[in-house]
Amino acid sequence: MRTSLLTAASALAAALVACGPAPAQPGPASGQAGAPVETRPPNVPEQKPAFPNQTRAPGLNSNTQGQYQVLASGLDHPWGLTFLPSGEILVTERAGRLRVLSKDGKLSPAVAGLPAVFAEGQGGLLDVTTDPAYATNGLIYWSYAEAEGGVNGTAVARGKLSLGAAPKLDNVQVIWRQAPKMDSALHFGGRLVFAPDGKLFITTGERSILAGRVQSQHLDATLGKVIRINADGSIPADNPFVKTAGAKPDIWSLGHRNIQAAALDPAGVLWTVEHGARGGDELNRPEPGKNYGWPVVTYGEEYSGKPIPDSVTQKEGFTQPVYYWDPVIAPSGMAFYEASLFPALKGSLLIGSLREQHVDRLVLKDGKVVGEERLFTDIGGRVRDVRVGPDGAIYVVTDEDDGKVIKITPKR
Repeated sequence: MRTSLLTAASALAAALVACGPAPAQPGPASGQAGAPVETRPPNVPEQKPAFPNQTRAPGLNSNTQGQYQVLASGLDHPWGLTFLPSGEILVTERAGRLRVLSKDGKLSPAVAGLPAVFAEGQGGLLDVTTDPAYATNGLIYWSYAEAEGGVNGTAVARGKLSLGAAPKLDNVQVIWRQAPKMDSALHFGGRLVFAPDGKLFITTGERSILAGRVQSQHLDATLGKVIRINADGSIPADNPFVKTAGAKPDIWSLGHRNIQAAALDPAGVLWTVEHGARGGDELNRPEPGKNYGWPVVTYGEEYSGKPIPDSVTQKEGFTQPVYYWDPVIAPSGMAFYEASLFPALKGSLLIGSLREQHVDRLVLKDGKVVGEERLFTDIGGRVRDVRVGPDGAIYVVTDEDDGKVIKITPKR
């Protein structure tokens, strides 16, 4: 037990360092067309991309500058946000609080009625989203870490939200739990995305420790997977492994490390971004039943600088990432920009960066990345979530002790 605890503590320290503020580095290329924005050497220079522009795509310069308006501050490591039709914003704090940010900028007390949250390490209250029929049923969904008998894991619950001076949740139901639970405070994943057909995608992590890492490749476990369920927690009949003996029927795709970013493109297709180890952050477009490699096929290396054991960068039967970063940006939160407030960004994918403290912009064409840009590099915090508001503004939360909700509009 002592050995396992020391191993977990070492893994926690390494992961927190990897996702912490970046050390001072030379600035990226100044937006010169064609020059990649990443100028640092890769951690594993001998690893080569599988196809052109899979990493270090040509740099872009949209000349986009942001005007920052802090809507809320003093939050305890905010993790996710979503917009209500009535104009309020829901924001989670990793410590276990859900808050309502009113249209006039006031934060509510903690919403009552949430289940107990395991708020240690990377665990806590994570993402939040509304039911597609929220306007009529008032349901919201949230992901969180829960503990049970010395182990813990990601869970998803839903409840009916009542607003007002003392907001609360009624009829709370836990609709999904990760299995098996692990003794780890790392890699909970946790993004929630409703598809156009009403199915709910849940992203998970493999809990970082070796006992969890290997289960990314196991179909009898939901660690390191994209999950797809119905809104009530039942299993869609067309999930890829429903008829596979011994497999968890809620699995959509496998071979992931720690997915903390997920969004639908304009066609309603799911895209995800996951944390790599030391190098190897990945952009994927998860398709049903496909295997995205971790830890068998991956880029990057261990935090120690040693190779990831028994891994390669390409192998038949495994799906390559659409894009990868080495060194990492530590991605969390993403959104496709289809509004008109920032015309130069229309059609772009925006991804939060914890480590580099910016919003990463990718331009896609025919399912491939053709350009990259680093936006809002002076935002002054670890960007945990990125959303596009109903008004076309870009909203981010900063994962800090004094966390903020920031609205970004074009600088005049």
